[in-house]
Amino acid sequence: MKRDLYIDFAKGFATLAIIFIHTVFWSGQFYVPTEWRVFSLLIDVPLFYALSGLTSGGNVEKTLYRLLKLQITFMIFVTFLFFLDYFFKVFGLNIFGLEWMKDFYSTFGTKYVPQNISDVPQWQNLGNWYLHQYTNADTFPVVMGSFWYLKVYFILTVFGVLILRFFPKHINWFIALCFGLTLIFNLLPQYYPSGQVGYVAFYLGLFLLANRFKGKKIPTKWIPILYGVLILIFIFLFWNSGKELFMKMNKAKFPPKLLYIFWSCFSLVTLFTLYNQLKISKESFITYIGKNAIFFYFAQGMSSSLVYFLVVGLKDKMQWWLLMILIYLINILLAVIIAEGLKKVDAFGWKLLEFLRKKTASTN
Repeated sequence: MKRDLYIDFAKGFATLAIIFIHTVFWSGQFYVPTEWRVFSLLIDVPLFYALSGLTSGGNVEKTLYRLLKLQITFMIFVTFLFFLDYFFKVFGLNIFGLEWMKDFYSTFGTKYVPQNISDVPQWQNLGNWYLHQYTNADTFPVVMGSFWYLKVYFILTVFGVLILRFFPKHINWFIALCFGLTLIFNLLPQYYPSGQVGYVAFYLGLFLLANRFKGKKIPTKWIPILYGVLILIFIFLFWNSGKELFMKMNKAKFPPKLLYIFWSCFSLVTLFTLYNQLKISKESFITYIGKNAIFFYFAQGMSSSLVYFLVVGLKDKMQWWLLMILIYLINILLAVIIAEGLKKVDAFGWKLLEFLRKKTASTN
């Protein structure tokens, strides 16, 4: 089956948007105005869940195999990250000393200065990462700060494929249940559950809704109506609450509240509007990112951590908007370089696992 380059393009574009978000929300806290940080959330992770729904089917075995491969790739990456972080601490402590290391980590902000900088490997952290408990990676704090997405993706993909496989005639009921629970949790915040329930309720509904759009088009006459409704809601909210309401956008993201859900609808409507309308016929830099989205997602956490050191040195030497553009472009460049390296690390990891499999396989 011919690959749909629109899906790759959308994934690549969404990945570049994530890099922008992590540029302005992490190191950007030192110099980017709050309004721009809020604006960056227009194109965010809901696109990835919707794209997953557009490309998923009811084949349980294929989906679980794909998730298993992703889990192994994830474990290879965090193992590489663990030793990179550990060897950096060994090098720093033995060459420059403890005070230098504390000063180094203070670049990320006092919140991210480790309580105990040691040259003893913290194996429990690696185990926690394998099990998707994202304790901080001291040298690359943005990595684990962005991994919440992955845990939710694993959970909703399993639930999603089971629903598609065993309840194909009742998908609309599950969509209504998911969005109904999301509405109840928001209207009655005292009942908003902790943990993953709130995340999965909304994003599973979005996953299933996107799956219903698979192979279809939004009628042209509906497009201005959909955007018109969103604009009217925006005007109403801004008129009644002012920009102060939107300044709280990041807090409305974890877990997803109605304000963040509304904000993400602009990009989601655009995604579904262009689906099966915009024809991408040629490979490009953006489609390449889309095809390798997981490696770029891993890489941007590392690159977004590294650009902190540029920001600290440059934030008082140029206009904020110029620095933001410069850091964003550098972040993309670093992400490309790191992603290419991670692809090689992943290939080596798989070869090593295959070697071990052959060595330990029974000869009977």
